[in-house]
Amino acid sequence: MRYRADVRPGWEIGEISNGGYLLALAGTAMADAVGRPPLTVTGHYLTPVRPGPAEVDIVVVRAGRRFATVRATLVRDGKPMLAVLGTFGVADDNAVRRVDGDPPQITTSSVPAAQPARPDEPPFPSMNERLDVTLRPGDDGFRRNEPPGHAEIVGSFAFADGGPVDELALLLATDAFAPPIFNSGLAVAWVPTIELTVHVRAVPVPGPLRCVFRSRFISGGLLDEDGELWDDSGRLVAQSRQLSLYPRP
Repeated sequence: MRYRADVRPGWEIGEISNGGYLLALAGTAMADAVGRPPLTVTGHYLTPVRPGPAEVDIVVVRAGRRFATVRATLVRDGKPMLAVLGTFGVADDNAVRRVDGDPPQITTSSVPAAQPARPDEPPFPSMNERLDVTLRPGDDGFRRNEPPGHAEIVGSFAFADGGPVDELALLLATDAFAPPIFNSGLAVAWVPTIELTVHVRAVPVPGPLRCVFRSRFISGGLLDEDGELWDDSGRLVAQSRQLSLYPRP
């Protein structure tokens, strides 16, 4: 099964399409193929992707009564660029629920991530113009060479046009913030994603998401990032884990 895909401009970091956007693009085709929303999706990034036409090749590995497992490959000119494996279905809202955690606090003085850059700051990614993302005061310090010293970023996420954030949009939201390692005091550098996994825990209610992303370990040239996304009602709606390359000093 093959879907046509348009990797649209305006979702780049520099010249490279954002990994969360690409995961959502492939996830949309996968969800359509089985008629179910995503529960867990893992993407392996094989090569940098730029805007332009592409295809998504779909294989339904198994479709059961409750869950469907789907494999997808984002392809351009016969070259695989992103390999994805996911389980799709509907979570049981009547099942046992226990959450050992709380949503991050977003203050009214949070900083818009897409505000115009000052002359001494690097330009913002083009995708920021499509998003309404704010950061906790101080969490934008890496842009001014004033990192707060913790590998953590807290902020809110919504679309700039007010569009709804559904299960597929959660895949994009998990990769919409700057890497939290930028706030640790280490050198700010390109940290390309190798693998990104998203667990969708619930359908968000209308309103901005409250998000927190943390990095704890760098070893072997690899960097981890864990994320939590909470909706406006205070419910956990997604978790993410990302593995990225970290450059040598």
